[in-house]
Amino acid sequence: MEKIIIRGPCKISGAVNIVGAKNAALPILCASILSRGTIQLQNIPQLRDTATMLDLLGRLGAGISIHDSGEIKIDPRSINRYKAEYDLVKTMRASILVLGPLLARFKRAVVSLPGGCAIGSRPIDLHLKALQCLGAKIDLHDGYIEAKVIGRLKGAHISFDNTSVGATENAIMAASLADGQTIISGAATEPEVVDLANFLNGMGAKIEGAGTQVIKIDGVDELNGYSHSVIPDRIEAGTFLIAAAMTRGRIKLTGVNPEDLIFVLEKLKEVGADINTGKDWISLDMHGSRPRAISISTGTFPLFPTDLQAQWLALASVSEGRCTVEENIFENRFMHLHELKRMTADLDLRGNCAHVTGKDILSAAEVMSTDLRASASLVLAALVAAGETIISRVYHIDRGYAFIEEKLRSLGVDVERV
Repeated sequence: MEKIIIRGPCKISGAVNIVGAKNAALPILCASILSRGTIQLQNIPQLRDTATMLDLLGRLGAGISIHDSGEIKIDPRSINRYKAEYDLVKTMRASILVLGPLLARFKRAVVSLPGGCAIGSRPIDLHLKALQCLGAKIDLHDGYIEAKVIGRLKGAHISFDNTSVGATENAIMAASLADGQTIISGAATEPEVVDLANFLNGMGAKIEGAGTQVIKIDGVDELNGYSHSVIPDRIEAGTFLIAAAMTRGRIKLTGVNPEDLIFVLEKLKEVGADINTGKDWISLDMHGSRPRAISISTGTFPLFPTDLQAQWLALASVSEGRCTVEENIFENRFMHLHELKRMTADLDLRGNCAHVTGKDILSAAEVMSTDLRASASLVLAALVAAGETIISRVYHIDRGYAFIEEKLRSLGVDVERV
């Protein structure tokens, strides 16, 4: 099993280009199922999860070619299967996003119940509710979801009591080829949802209101080929910004959209970071100062993202003072806390809130990743730990961070994978 070794403490200094957003790329890859023409995608990140999704599309029958430039071409016209098997779906929860497109195209879809990171309950009931509102009959048996519809899906009013990015995306994709108008209330507002809607509109869909809590979709008869570039990954960007802040360093990010990180940037300014932004870049400089302890509470966009909570906890562990880190999205997203404590972080978990007393420096230890973002927090903690930190189960980090060692090495980190 591969491990990452980091010898610290380190001080981040340099520049990094941000890749395309995994959480935008995955639903866009699924939406290609709906097209009657060739799809050309740029800025798809080279990650374990995107490779899994491309493998899944290939098994369904899609023609896929990857060019030296990084552009991916998908010919969905050859798709002739509507079943997503367990052996692929079990590794990635986002596989549930093929359910809506397969149902809209084939009037039937069979998708294994999904797997992925063990960060708490992420039920699929909202996905199924949305498709049932559109006229689908849903059955669960032998670990699979089977959805059927006679004729076309029918436009409907879908109301989500709890916000779900994935369910919003599944509903948008299915409704794009439904008969009539669909209105989604309580929709997720994340930038990745907006990117999916822009992609579908480029294919010929009629979607209004993406980025707000009410989205209107007028179903069309068919969707066509399109060329699209995926938005930058705001979570990768936030991770590197936090890394620079906690190591008292400086960094410049390119290929990033600062507007997707406004709340995070404000929090980083509060810890003492000097931040400047341009159209597609962000710079951060701590001027050698130790960060101040600042509390955060996770929420839906545009609030502090849950996918950066673990990284912020690592920063808080070496900040000056005391603060709290509150998790409001996933009930089991503090598994990294115990690993951070192995590195002598002063942390106390009470309910959904971690109470943190910052230390000047952590101590290296052998630790284990439990999920994607937890693995990022351990990498960040290793940057401010004295000695050699060994991080195991790093396949988690490969699901969301491309070329992580190369990027860290370019920033002055002593890191290797063994």
